[in-house]
Amino acid sequence: MSEKTFVAVAKTADVPAGGKIVVEVEGTSIVLCNTKDRIFAVRNLCSHAYETLECGRVRNGWISCPVHGARFDLETGQPMNPPATMPIDTFEVRIAGDTIEVAV
Repeated sequence: MSEKTFVAVAKTADVPAGGKIVVEVEGTSIVLCNTKDRIFAVRNLCSHAYETLECGRVRNGWISCPVHGARFDLETGQPMNPPATMPIDTFEVRIAGDTIEVAV
């Protein structure tokens, strides 16, 4: 198994509590979400309708798809309600000083 590579993607100030931003890492669109005193990183793609999640609501550790309302756990990527049945991709996050890094 190869060693994870962490890539600096944003500053912690870029993602205030309750906020989210979209970053691109090696051609993959990723949403960074700040909720539950943590930064989470998920692929910017709903597993149900393949719509982007960047306009979805973020609350208490989940993000919702703005099209059909499917919610996903930001830590595991697991769907929390229909119509989604498949998980979304999640990425490991670490904070180095004031820099947010995502594992790719």
